[in-house]
Amino acid sequence: MTPANRLDQKTENRSVRPPSKAVVLLIALLSLSGCGYIVGGPYRQDIRTVHVPIFRSSSFRRDVELQLTEAVHKEIQNQTHFRLARAGEADTRLTGRIVSIHKHALSESAQDDPRELQLNLTVEVTWEDLRGNKLVMPTKQIEIPPDVVRLLASSDFAPELGQSMATARQRAVNNLARQIVQLMQTPW
Repeated sequence: MTPANRLDQKTENRSVRPPSKAVVLLIALLSLSGCGYIVGGPYRQDIRTVHVPIFRSSSFRRDVELQLTEAVHKEIQNQTHFRLARAGEADTRLTGRIVSIHKHALSESAQDDPRELQLNLTVEVTWEDLRGNKLVMPTKQIEIPPDVVRLLASSDFAPELGQSMATARQRAVNNLARQIVQLMQTPW
């Protein structure tokens, strides 16, 4: 008999024992602990509805507040379990104010024509519970009054390549809408 055959014969003779009760219990406890996410997603389960009025704007650029409000509505509907509601029927209210919209030239041609530009949008957002409960929104890098969060989004565009201010503005607005809805997540 060769050594390989002897090894095969030894493994065939061994019976497979079922795992002990302690191992089964340990596996069951670990599977229940999960990865830290809240059951039902990262958003608060006690909130069902949110009212998002049209954002206010301190800028002279037209219709950015409507564009941002619409993007936030879509992002809430696509990413959360929250339902949009009217002012008197909502559990919470998400308000925002566009603080500034700036366009900066990043590079210029020899004739001082802008070749690449950057659009910056700054927004302040407040999420308040209309039932009297405290909502916690994480703060960003800028120190501002409590319960108000300031967000910044930028978008680069190059007119020479056929990119327009309108597409840059839409990208910045969509980026802000994603940031706002991410702030509505339950803190870890």
